[in-house]
Amino acid sequence: MRRMMGLDIGDKRIGVAVSDPLGITAQGIETWARRSIREDAEHFKALADQLDVEKLVVGLPRNMNGSLGFQSEKVRNYAGKIGEMLGIPVVFFDERLTTAAAGQVLLMADVSRAKRRGVVDKMAAVLILESYMGSEAARREGKTDE
Repeated sequence: MRRMMGLDIGDKRIGVAVSDPLGITAQGIETWARRSIREDAEHFKALADQLDVEKLVVGLPRNMNGSLGFQSEKVRNYAGKIGEMLGIPVVFFDERLTTAAAGQVLLMADVSRAKRRGVVDKMAAVLILESYMGSEAARREGKTDE
């Protein structure tokens, strides 16, 4: 079975996580400093090839009321281009509060403020990917009960 790559896309940095081959757990890979779309795509293509990735799961920022805003459109455009350049399907998943939750996890782990800044995006990508995998597993289980 192939892996999924989770991305938490920000204006300056992108948190990256990858699933295990069975799609049960996620591991943070890196926080990538954005460059040009071409350089970013080349980097993610190399990672996707190395890790045997079949799908990109991208956190979609929503407003607290569930509506999509300006940042959502930026993320959708960017991720769509990356997915197209990689030839990998892109799935968007609600990322509300994942960055805040990642910060809380790191705070509880007593990670210093300076170090949190460097890993919070990677941790948010892990939470996005794990949430997506959990929702897919629940959806599959629900279908088998019918």
